[in-house]
Amino acid sequence: MKSPLIGITTYRTRNRQGYAQICLNEAYVTALEGAGAQPCLIPPGLSTASLEGLLGRLDGVIFSGGGDIQPERYGSQPHPLVENVDPDRDQTELFLLQRLVDSGTPFLGICRGMQIINVGLGGSLFEDILDQRPDSLRHQSPDEWPRDRLAHPVQVEPDTRLCEVLGQSSLQVNSQHHQAVRRLAPALRPAAFAPDGVLEACELPDHPFGVAVQWHPEWLQAHPPMQALFRSLVEACCQRQSA
Repeated sequence: MKSPLIGITTYRTRNRQGYAQICLNEAYVTALEGAGAQPCLIPPGLSTASLEGLLGRLDGVIFSGGGDIQPERYGSQPHPLVENVDPDRDQTELFLLQRLVDSGTPFLGICRGMQIINVGLGGSLFEDILDQRPDSLRHQSPDEWPRDRLAHPVQVEPDTRLCEVLGQSSLQVNSQHHQAVRRLAPALRPAAFAPDGVLEACELPDHPFGVAVQWHPEWLQAHPPMQALFRSLVEACCQRQSA
């Protein structure tokens, strides 16, 4: 069986000369390749025809981290702390999500990826955790912290796919987000919580692999449970190939 081809969504930025660039932290690619997959980067703003053609070749998708989602997408209003919004990226990822759900194609959401999955299935977000839940932990670690620094524990819900994958019910994670799930989409199941009650993971029941986490496992590949998360995605993609 060939290695599964797994797409990873990307974001836009500009170089010093002002030219648009398509970007992704290399840690996603390294983690996915290390788990036995062939990574494929998915640019924002592709046409529907291009996305449909790409989906016909992909065995799975990772929704990566990045900027905030348009508040209008989840029935909210503009907020002064919402930043780095890219409507094209929102549109691309929401289109992909619906196709992946309908087709039973495996997917993994990471940080923003968890948020777009929740929004796409009918949930909503806190535009800024500390502004709207002032008693919460600080989930957005300082920029000077290394990305693999463990910030707080999470408690994984028993009898979830995530608990089975990680092989443990509690673990320490890194944290790089200022937004979080406010109302969980009806189709999703909560899978892990931070000590302050912020949702840290969710999953789509009765789907071959529809899992999302709020932390960044791509930066934590020195930890076996985080390796297992990527391996489980790859295994689900291989099973889909066989089917």
